[in-house]
Amino acid sequence: LLCTPSLNNNRNDTMMIISILSTALLFASATAFTTNPTAFSPFSTRRPSIVALNASKNKQKIASRTKWAEMRSYGTTEGGDDDAGSAPKLIIAGAPASGKGTQCEIIKEKYGVVHLSTGDMLRAAVSAGTDVGKQAKDFMDAGKLVPDEVIIGVVKDRLDESDCVESGWLLDGFPRTPAQAEALADAGVTADCFIFLNVPDEALIERVVGRRTDPETGKIYHMTFSPPNDEEVLARLEQRSDDTEEKVKVRLEQFHANVDAVKGSYTDIATEVDGTQKPEEVSVTIMKSIDAALA
Repeated sequence: LLCTPSLNNNRNDTMMIISILSTALLFASATAFTTNPTAFSPFSTRRPSIVALNASKNKQKIASRTKWAEMRSYGTTEGGDDDAGSAPKLIIAGAPASGKGTQCEIIKEKYGVVHLSTGDMLRAAVSAGTDVGKQAKDFMDAGKLVPDEVIIGVVKDRLDESDCVESGWLLDGFPRTPAQAEALADAGVTADCFIFLNVPDEALIERVVGRRTDPETGKIYHMTFSPPNDEEVLARLEQRSDDTEEKVKVRLEQFHANVDAVKGSYTDIATEVDGTQKPEEVSVTIMKSIDAALA
C-alpha cells in the first residue's frame, strides 16, 4: 500500500529521532572510558574524539614539562602552567672583546637569568688580595688564562645557589677549556643553549687595545669607537694590564687552542653568531636561538 504524505512525514521524523538517539548512545559509550569531560552537540562539526584527543595531548605536555623541571631542579609546576620549568641554562663564549658583555646584559634583561662572569669574580679576588686572587693575578698579568683548578670549584658552588636554581643562569666565558667542560658534565651541569660569538683576530686586537676603564664608575670606553665626551673622565681612564697588543695575542692563541674542543662538548645545543655585526643584529640572532632551545 502507498503511504499518505502525513504518514511519510511522521516516519521521517521518527527516523531522525532514532538517528540522533543512536549517535548520542554511541558517544556516551565512547566517553564512558575516558576521564576527559567533553561537551556534545549532535549538530557539531567537530568530532568528540578529536576534542578528547586534544585534551589528552595538553595533559601530556604539562606532565612532560613537570618532569623536565624536576629533572633540572627548577622547582614545582603547580597550577599546570605550560611555561613552568623553563628557567634557562645558558653558556656564551667568545674571544676577548667579542662582545659578550653587551650581549650578556641583553640576555639577562630579557630572560631574568643570573649573569655569572668568572672574570668579574677573579678580578674581585685580585682586588681583595686573597690567596686565589694572588694566584690569578700572576696569570692575568702575563696575559694567560687562569688555570682550571682555581675557578672550577667557585663556579660549581655558585650554580647550586638558590637564585641560579630558580631563575636560571648565564655562564659568561666558562667553560674555557675541555677539562672545564668535562668537569661541569661530571658535576651534572647541563645547558640548554651554547652561544659562540665569532670575530676575526684583527678586529679583536683593535677592540682590546683601545679599551679603557673609568676607575670611579667601572664603565668601559673605547678610544676609537666610544670615547668619553667629558675631559675629566678622559683624564682618569685606565688601561688594564693585560689589554696590550702583545698580551692579547697570547690570550688569543690560548683561546684558539681550546675553543674548538669546548664547542665540541656542546655540538647538539650550539649556535654560532657573526660577532662583527651591529650589537642589535647579533642580539636578534641570539634571541632566536635561545627561544628555539627553550621551546
